[in-house]
Amino acid sequence: MGLSWYLGVVGLVVLVSTASSVHGMTCQQALTELSPCGPFLRDMAPSPAAPCCTAVSDVNAAASTTQARRDLCECFEKNASAYGVKPEKAKLLPGLCGVTVPVPIDPTVNCKTIK
Repeated sequence: MGLSWYLGVVGLVVLVSTASSVHGMTCQQALTELSPCGPFLRDMAPSPAAPCCTAVSDVNAAASTTQARRDLCECFEKNASAYGVKPEKAKLLPGLCGVTVPVPIDPTVNCKTIK
């Protein structure tokens, strides 16, 4: 019984740890990856720094499925205000970084309709 209980717990941990992932990237990992964008997104810098643009590209590449894009959208929607993100700055970020994103950067977007 000890081994089967252990395997059950390990399986549950794996299931829970992957449930909120964005195509292999959790919400927290995406937020951490985008931390170099903080000064620009909080209107403390006039333009995004190179590490920010690299992060935007990396997170965009990780969101390669419809579900990953929806998860990422919901992650940012839930966390943007807590991080002090200015929506107008967020809208500018992909263009300033030269990254084409399949999801509109807009706080009014319904994440469930993203494809």
